[in-house]
Amino acid sequence: MKVKIITKGFHFSLPVPIGMAGIAVKMIPDKMFEEMRAGTPKPYDELVTKETINLIVKECMDILKENKGLEVVHVEASDGTFVSIKL
Repeated sequence: MKVKIITKGFHFSLPVPIGMAGIAVKMIPDKMFEEMRAGTPKPYDELVTKETINLIVKECMDILKENKGLEVVHVEASDGTFVSIKL
């Protein structure tokens, strides 16, 4: 899995074995979740947390392993923020 987050003044790229995806989520700075939450419409903004993302990763581990190479997240904002997660 490859996790890539790019914002103004912040570049984060991390190759992660699928089995360690939960640890990768924990390494993402809280500031990034705050920025993502600010751009998410209510009431869904409450779901943009480390805990929620980590729960999703744990529940979907079998599916993640079956679909290597698939880009599951690709977000580009008008301010240049970019988030990509490829299996």
